[in-house]
Amino acid sequence: MAMTPVLPAPHQSARLNSHSTTDMKLLDAAKKLEATFLAEMLKSAGFGTSRESFGGGVGEDQFSSFLIREQADEMVEAGGIGLAQALFEAMKVRMDA
Repeated sequence: MAMTPVLPAPHQSARLNSHSTTDMKLLDAAKKLEATFLAEMLKSAGFGTSRESFGGGVGEDQFSSFLIREQADEMVEAGGIGLAQALFEAMKVRMDA
């Protein structure tokens, strides 16, 4: 099952109306939710844990959450796992109801 893209085509982006602005806000919220989910999954998988030898010490421990969040954000921008699309469509249905 192929998913239809949510973002408007490049030639349409110049003439966004208020309805499209709402869609963009919903899409942004959906992407943030997917990134949060992915960050938690990365954390659960052990990403960001300190290594036994040659680790970064206290600094690595303190800033690993920022790295995990950035990795999750990049995963979403690269297409993610489809969660943002599903969330967007669910929120869109609720907004249109």
